[in-house]
Amino acid sequence: MTSISETGQTKASRKEKIGLRLFRSARQAARFNLFLKLLIAILAALFALYPVAWIFSAALSPSNSLVNSRLIPVGASAANFVRLWSDPRHPFLLWMWNSIKVSSLTAIITVSLCALAAFSFSRFRYRGRRSGLLAILLIQLFPNTLAIVALFLLLQQIGKVPGFAWLGLNTLGGIILIYSGGALGFNTWLMKGFFDSIPKELDESALIDGASWAQAFVYVILPLVRPILAVIGILTFIGTYSDFLVARVMLKSAENYTLAVGMTLFIRGQYTREWGVFAAAALLGALPIVLIFLLLQKQLIGGLATGAVKG
Repeated sequence: MTSISETGQTKASRKEKIGLRLFRSARQAARFNLFLKLLIAILAALFALYPVAWIFSAALSPSNSLVNSRLIPVGASAANFVRLWSDPRHPFLLWMWNSIKVSSLTAIITVSLCALAAFSFSRFRYRGRRSGLLAILLIQLFPNTLAIVALFLLLQQIGKVPGFAWLGLNTLGGIILIYSGGALGFNTWLMKGFFDSIPKELDESALIDGASWAQAFVYVILPLVRPILAVIGILTFIGTYSDFLVARVMLKSAENYTLAVGMTLFIRGQYTREWGVFAAAALLGALPIVLIFLLLQKQLIGGLATGAVKG
């Protein structure tokens, strides 16, 4: 009996030792995984922040040039930032305000029209519905740069119509019209998929209770699709705010320039290129986008995640 009990104790001790080894190896593996994740995160942060550091260095450099520039500039000063506020030839604040105004109105118009179009395609069945969806998809296959000449001529003709000069060339209303129309196709498809995931029984119950289709859309459907509305609004604002090509072709006067177009005046000179002022303008111009991400990151991440699940 004694030998049997000793054998049992020996087996138990062996199991304990094996369990401790497995526990230690699991803890070591967990620590290694944590260390690897932190290392990757640090490297990714350095990779993302390194260009920003150079831009900040160029903005503080008094040489106003990128030649022989250093990460820590000699004689650093805020002269380039002061130049942005005081130079009447380059109204930086006006350019930023134009970009914010154009992007905000474009985002509002795009979200409103896409919501109405997606609701129509998702809830109603009528002749031409499928053809309309396919037409929207086919139009999006072609890059927007192919339509630059056509859009230019279109705004030129619209500006000649009495009472619609504010939608012609060299107007902010004209590029808002272009941005809003160009963003409808893909965003309508994206929002339609989200609308399809909402049970139609909710609409039917609202209609039975006496609500109209407009009331069902406003009070029943829209509160449920707020995540995708926020995503489309944010992405439209960011894409419009940073656009250069359309604004450069359609706008001619400096007082109507958006930020992306106006900033090129600092580096367009034949003999003088003010890279320091350009870098300072780039840093200040990025602040609205950073603020949007900080304030609305929950809505953005939540909307993308919900759309991916409901897909």
